[in-house]
Amino acid sequence: MAALCNVFSRLYTITLSFFTFFLLKALFLIRPLVPGWKYTNPDKLFRIISAQYLSIIEKTNPTLKYCENISRPQSRECAVCLSEFTGGERVRKLKCNHTFHKECLDKWLLQFPATCPLCRAAVLPDEIVVNYHQLRDNIMNGGSYDDTIFLLSALYGRSLKKLSSRDNSFLSIENH
Repeated sequence: MAALCNVFSRLYTITLSFFTFFLLKALFLIRPLVPGWKYTNPDKLFRIISAQYLSIIEKTNPTLKYCENISRPQSRECAVCLSEFTGGERVRKLKCNHTFHKECLDKWLLQFPATCPLCRAAVLPDEIVVNYHQLRDNIMNGGSYDDTIFLLSALYGRSLKKLSSRDNSFLSIENH
């Protein structure tokens, strides 16, 4: 029964993140077509997707208050900042049973693949991590044509074909 609950929990997380990132991708792709959105600040978009990513992390690994008697971490210090835990601090205890300061782990997960800093166990499903990093990189790099092609191909898979001629290039999405 616990395995079934775990499967449904993981499915819920993946579905929620898929639709969130799908909407963000759609917003990013439609943005240049809407007047007035032409000059959207990339920092604002970056903060939006980072906040959404952190909310997914919070749902899968909720923040706890450190209590020496209850938490019983494998180590009494955060492996990211190397500071000892003190009572009442906000921490995250991952499924691999490693514990970190919330702020330290969140910074780690935003900058690196979503794995435990100690044992490299996955914190989030790969699909969510890849979508986040693609969006982040696309926003921070100004969203070049090649990046847009890549994002579209990730959304539409094999039904997306790039057709080129000498005078112009364009995209075609086949309906199957």
